[in-house]
Order: sequence, then structure tokens, then C-alpha cells
Amino acid sequence: MNVLVVVDMQNDFIDGALGTKEAAAIVPKVVEKIQNFDGEILYTRDTHEENYLDTQEGKKLPVAHCIKGTKGWELHPKIEALRKKEPIDKPSFGSPHLGSLLRSMDDEYQSSAKGGIEAITFVGLCTDICVISNAMIAKAFLPEVPIIVDPSCCAGVTPESHKNALEAMKMCQIICEE
Repeated sequence: MNVLVVVDMQNDFIDGALGTKEAAAIVPKVVEKIQNFDGEILYTRDTHEENYLDTQEGKKLPVAHCIKGTKGWELHPKIEALRKKEPIDKPSFGSPHLGSLLRSMDDEYQSSAKGGIEAITFVGLCTDICVISNAMIAKAFLPEVPIIVDPSCCAGVTPESHKNALEAMKMCQIICEE
């Protein structure tokens, strides 16, 4: 069984408070990846409260974004239309809950006749913050499962930081498909 993790494909990262043209450009590719994926699909959602600007992250990145319940917090409408499972809300860059869930799924599939997780693929935003964080968490929880990042379905804060994140992930034995 294969798993696709769609990371933070939210309005604020696409065309909202922290949106970029690179993020907007990957939406059709991510939609296509979801539509053609044969396996389990999980979603994460960056989730902040009204006090975001008072948090450590808010002090270092003083742009209110992905405030729970706002339009910016919601998944992009084309992504939302395809979603079948409730997203994993995460208050920070990476989600230990995602790591635990992936390990539980692997254990469950190994104990059945299905075998374990064959590979976990990551797509979404931002390559250099949340994608890298969650891919590294998955690698830590399941070191023998191939972790894949599809660069054509990711965008970073800048094109340069996107490339740097891909190189860093490659050093940690994460496959960055071209």
C-alpha cells in the first residue's frame, strides 16, 4: 500500500497572506496527483489560533495566516473537493501525530495480509518548511519505508529555498523525484 500526504494546500499559502505564484502554479499538478493516486491519501492543515502573533512562530513570522475557521485556513477548493478524510490539524511545521498515524497504518497493514506501507509520497507547501519537516518525521518514524517528495507538486517560500530543501532531504535519504 502506498500513502500520499498532501501538506498544507491551504488558501493562505496559495493566494492569501503568504501566497506565491509558484504555489498557485502547483495546484493543478497536486489535483492531478490526488486524482491518479492509488492508495491512502492524508492531508495536513496548518492551524493557528487568534493569538498567533503572540506565539514564537508569530514573532519570527509576523504574518497572521491559517487562523482556524478563516478562509485562509481552508484547503484550496479544488483540493477540498477531492478530500475524503479529515485533515490533520497541526499547530507547527511538523506533525508528530502524522508520524504516529503512519506507523500505526504500517503496523496495521503488516499484521494483515496486505503487507506494510510500500512508500510515502509528499506533495504540497511549503517545501522548505512544512514539507521537509513532515517528510523528516515520516523518515524518523518509518526509516525503512521509502519517503518520496514530488518536487513538481511542491513550492517553497522562494524558488531557491525550494531547491535547498530538496537537496537537504536528499542528504537524509528522501527520494526527490524529478
